[in-house]
Amino acid sequence: MLTSFTGVKMDKKRLIWILIGFAIIGGIVFVSCSTASQNEANALAGETVTAVIGDLADSATASGQVLPQHEASLSANSPGVVTAVNVRTGDTVNTGDVLVQLETASLQLDVANAEQTLAIAEANLANLLAPADDFDIASAEAAVASAQAQVNDYLAGPTEAEIALAEASVNSSTASVWSASASLGSTRDSITEAQIKAAETAVLSTQFALENAQEANEDNTNADTHAALLEAQQAYADAVATLQELQAGPDLAAAQNSVAAASARLEVSEIDYNDTLAGATVVDLASAEAQLASAQAALATLVDGPTDAEIRASESEVEQARISLANATERLHEASILAPFKGMITELYVSEGELATGVVIEMVDSSSLEVVLSVDEVDVGTFSVGQPATISLETWPNEVVDSEVLAIAPSAQETNSGLVSYDVHLAIGTTDLPILVGMTANANLITAEAANVLLVPNQAITPDRTAGKYFVELQQADGTTSTVEVQIGLADDNFTQIKDGILEGDTLVIPNFATANEERGPGNGGPFGD
Repeated sequence: MLTSFTGVKMDKKRLIWILIGFAIIGGIVFVSCSTASQNEANALAGETVTAVIGDLADSATASGQVLPQHEASLSANSPGVVTAVNVRTGDTVNTGDVLVQLETASLQLDVANAEQTLAIAEANLANLLAPADDFDIASAEAAVASAQAQVNDYLAGPTEAEIALAEASVNSSTASVWSASASLGSTRDSITEAQIKAAETAVLSTQFALENAQEANEDNTNADTHAALLEAQQAYADAVATLQELQAGPDLAAAQNSVAAASARLEVSEIDYNDTLAGATVVDLASAEAQLASAQAALATLVDGPTDAEIRASESEVEQARISLANATERLHEASILAPFKGMITELYVSEGELATGVVIEMVDSSSLEVVLSVDEVDVGTFSVGQPATISLETWPNEVVDSEVLAIAPSAQETNSGLVSYDVHLAIGTTDLPILVGMTANANLITAEAANVLLVPNQAITPDRTAGKYFVELQQADGTTSTVEVQIGLADDNFTQIKDGILEGDTLVIPNFATANEERGPGNGGPFGD
């Protein structure tokens, strides 16, 4: 038992070494095959290559620009003076941040006025819809009665009492004119020649007394003579003033004004009297009838309530006032230019104190960058949403970032040269690179893949471009060769897929006239070339 167990252990060790040996041999064979495959891809004319099974991918390359998925040019919808600029170019902002503030004093006043207008319109509508009370109806009935009485008076003409009253007013005014005229005449006759002569005599007498007083005071100046001189001077001055007043004549202004006022009253009285005798004019009657109609309509509205047309008109005024308030409020809000999304400020066109018109600020969503390619219409059919890709940037050419096709523009763009192209949008995968808007990006997209297919080096294939056919030189077992037509599939820089015509393991001879890769095989490089 012990000997058998030891024998088993020795067999296992031997088996392990055998397996290790096979693995080493297999690795050598794999390396040799890989090296041979690469060597065959570079085979020269006259050399032989073998058709093998492998994987193949067709790709396309193109260049584009890094652009944001979201960008905005923010404008001042109405011109306004900038009161605050809260950002600078390069700043990162959040949704709703106030970037630029415009003057709001006049806009706030517009909002207040619109609010007042709306309040008045709503109050008018409420009053229109509110039921009338007894007091309102009684007041309206009284207004109708008064207006009706006025119309009746105009239609009936003046009464004898009205005529007598107007006539009495004329008589009274006439008497006032006579009285004022008599007063004016009396004032004119109030100064006589005798009064003027007496005043002149008084002046001479006081002048003589003044001269005597002056001599006495000069001869013997004392308190008594001085007092007598002063008294003589005052008497003389009074006499002169009296004479001048009499010579100027009486003050007729007040009397004349009284006559003018009395004459004006008489004129008005006579007009009233004539109007009373003539009765109401057509204009007076029309005005009175209009007042009556208005009073009757107001009473009817109170009793019957407003008509549908009146309600609609009042409601329309309320709605218009609400629209005006909404517009004023919107203009006030627009004075604060807000960030529509989280992003970065790229351009700033205004400063504090300037008048803002048009675009004032530009920004991009730096978290939603993408690469946009312009793809020719001939090639765009090889792209599809979700198609994998890789991108590299001119700034960091050795850094590769994973990507995929996000979207393909549904409409074309035509260049000045007449070429038609479509924008293809690529996502930018996770990366630590500080990618900026506008950078140039190179994209490599996998357009087709084939696994476990028959492959031959491109140099082994001879194309007939005119007939659209492809041929290989197949080596027979006896060493001779024959030209065989093959059906090709995908191709890359080195190998072409063979769909039909030869088998795995077949030996092919590189034609003697084979030169560079680009001159042989079915073509490569994908839709955009290499």
